[in-house]
Formats: sequence, structure tokens, C-alpha cells
Amino acid sequence: MTSEQIKHNPYRQAHYVISAHNLKQLPEDTGLEVAFAGRSNAGKSSAINTLTDQKSLARTSKTPGRTQQIVIFDVDEQRRIADLPGYGYAKVPERLRAHWRHVMQIYFNRRTSLRGVVLVMDIRHPLRPFDEQMLSWCEGSGVNCHVLLTKADKLKRGPAQATLLKVRKSLPFGATAQVFSAKSREGLGELIRQLNGWYAIEVPAINERPESSNG
Repeated sequence: MTSEQIKHNPYRQAHYVISAHNLKQLPEDTGLEVAFAGRSNAGKSSAINTLTDQKSLARTSKTPGRTQQIVIFDVDEQRRIADLPGYGYAKVPERLRAHWRHVMQIYFNRRTSLRGVVLVMDIRHPLRPFDEQMLSWCEGSGVNCHVLLTKADKLKRGPAQATLLKVRKSLPFGATAQVFSAKSREGLGELIRQLNGWYAIEVPAINERPESSNG
């Protein structure tokens, strides 16, 4: 996706709808929904903010794992982003982690509008137990998964590409992966292209001139 096409980013219009403490509070299970998931401090909120070109749509916190809710953002009347709770942080009680594991498993199995999951991993610490669990849920539920290896600016290009290849080899069949940096916006076009496919959004063609009619 070119920089010109990124100017047509449909996710800039995303806006906050609700913070759901349980599945019953979620919007009606219709339309198209894509979920963002990731361990605490993996860069999930920063990725959502970069995608939507909004500085604080998804709130970042210096205390990762503190917000245990499913936060919903509407892209338009038929499309939503679900920001799933991040956990795995040491200060989150095990009882709370167990509760959200149960909630997430039901969400993956029963949410019929769910078209895909963007699984956010810190490129320096990929494929932790939480990540493996999310990949297993996606595979078991038949949900598309796209891995976002964030904070790519923290590594040189060689090590970053080596990690990408290693992660790709470890993914279940059909899952995809890319590098991403909220700071440099590296990989933003690739992420938008992936989401457009799940949401069935057509990107306008660039630099196509209509045929001129002479005479």
C-alpha cells in the first residue's frame, strides 16, 4: 500500500463506543468485527492509535494490565474494532487472569461477527505463553489471525527480519505476520491492507485517469 493510499485510511474515523465488563454488554453480534489482542506492554494501544491516527483513542497506561475490559470502537455502522484486555502482567491477580481466559475463550467460540484477530507481540519477546494460547484459540475457533510484531524500531533491520521469519515458521496454517512500529509507522500500510481484506473495504485506485474521449 502506497503512502498515497494510506491517506485514504478508513480507520481514522474510528470512535469509542463502550467498555464491556462482560460479553452481554457487547454490541449486537452483527456486522464485521476485528479484535486486537496482546500481552500487557506489547504495544497494543499504540498500534491502535497509530492505525486510527489518533493519539489517545486507545488509552496507554504506565501500569500494564490494569484495564480488564473489552473496549469497542466503531469504524462505521457495520464495522468494529474490539480492543481485548491485555494480561500476563505480574501485578494482575491470577483469579482475574483466569476469569478473562474463560471470557475470551467464549468470545472466540461464539462471536459470529469476529472476522479476525490482530495478535500484538513485542518483536523482542515473541511467542510467549499468552501468545501461544491466543494462536491456539484462533486455530481452534477457525478465526483468522495476523501477528503484529511491534516496536520494530528497537531492532536493526537484520534481526527484525530474522525474528519475523522465525515467527512465521511457528504460526498455525493460515496465520500471517508482519513487523510494525508505532514510532516510525513502519508496516502501517501492510496492516491497513490486511484489515481492509477482513472488513471487505475497497481501496480507491491511485493515479488512474479516465480515458479521454476525442471527438
